[in-house]
Amino acid sequence: MNKSFGTLSAVFELRSMLREMEHEVGLDALTPVEMDVFLAAHALSGSREEVVTSDEIRKHDLTAGIAQASYHRALRSLLSLGLLEKAEGHKSKHYLVRGDLAGS
Repeated sequence: MNKSFGTLSAVFELRSMLREMEHEVGLDALTPVEMDVFLAAHALSGSREEVVTSDEIRKHDLTAGIAQASYHRALRSLLSLGLLEKAEGHKSKHYLVRGDLAGS
């Protein structure tokens, strides 16, 4: 077996495990853009109570290349799905990652 075949097999195996995990936590229905926005917010939140701003999420490596309209559409979708919540005590553009997923 050559090296690239072994690497490709490992990538396939990791991808399969990732899809299974996404399904287990209910993220398998997200679009790729929604997933990137959600993962960026999660990475930035650090803990369950840490507020992240729209600008911070927008500048994350996962989301920096997303078109502005697509980014905002994904953010609205994540809010409507309840995966992100508007942070209390802030006027706008401040979010919390849903508590039961933040610590996962």
